[in-house]
Amino acid sequence: MGIKAHIREALNSLCKRYGYMVVNDQILYEFQKTPSHTQPRYRLSQLPKDAKGYLVKSNPRLRELQTRYTAFNSEVTTPLIWTDAYVSPTHMLYFRGDNAYVYQVKNRRMNIIAYALTTYYVKSIDKLGLLEKLKEDDYFGVHSFTIDNRLVSRDLLDSITEIYFLEKHLNISSGKNLSILDIGAGYGRLAHRMLGALPNIVEYFCTDAFPISTFIAEYYLRFRNLESKANVVPLDKIEYALRNRYVDIAVNIHSFSECTTIAIEWWLSVLAKHRVKNLMIVPNTGDTLQTNDGVDFSGIVEKHGYKLKAKEPKYRDPVVQQYAVYPAYHYLFELRQD
Repeated sequence: MGIKAHIREALNSLCKRYGYMVVNDQILYEFQKTPSHTQPRYRLSQLPKDAKGYLVKSNPRLRELQTRYTAFNSEVTTPLIWTDAYVSPTHMLYFRGDNAYVYQVKNRRMNIIAYALTTYYVKSIDKLGLLEKLKEDDYFGVHSFTIDNRLVSRDLLDSITEIYFLEKHLNISSGKNLSILDIGAGYGRLAHRMLGALPNIVEYFCTDAFPISTFIAEYYLRFRNLESKANVVPLDKIEYALRNRYVDIAVNIHSFSECTTIAIEWWLSVLAKHRVKNLMIVPNTGDTLQTNDGVDFSGIVEKHGYKLKAKEPKYRDPVVQQYAVYPAYHYLFELRQD
């Protein structure tokens, strides 16, 4: 064994104690040679002319929302994760960048190869032609990749897989006058995509227990010219908004996992009270319904009358599920008709 091999073996023996190993850089792809933590967390991309002056923490509208949320039920608004410090001024401006709203280049499954695999998987299930219908652009710092001669992002690809899960189990493209409630809607990602994909949605409610998210969603969906169907509802007005309305589907995408169980309990009581028939949940915790701190909340869902109708991996092909962008599980619950 040569001296270089001895040195490599000794280094590997040391590094393995800390979860690392030494490899020849000739076997690495170019993206692997730049550590993910050194990559920019957002792109200096297009912004509307008013964005830098409006999307600031001193905005009076945001201050109003914060005051209202502070006065609301503290059991719902007390954060597990989403404190004011969790979203920086830069994140407010480039909210579609790689941050708490949508991780995009954060780990080993978020590289150009994973995005290519995900794009071709989505293309294989795209019977409604959503990849052609829904376009990506470079607004608000989003990380995008050109795959198959089209611009794609996690925002776009995740939204399409979520739409197809609901299409498979609820045939949403054929429903009439659909009404959707998005709990933990963030900046309004899924509202933007669903309203672009499905003209039969007549009303889409976005709500969030974090006032900065409500503030950004108002701005973003107005920027996308969706005010006629997208209704961003502050938390203290959500029950009033749902009064005397029939909501077909509630969606909760990577949100309940970031809530306290007390807050989840409140949300489920609201859904049951207003007889929301279907509930889609995507947790952060793989194939279990848990909060980020490890508490199982499946019992809360069942307690309020929701029975499991479907549970599937985000990607139905096991190889794609292992290697594509941010694998997860999709759950669908149906309210028991007692």
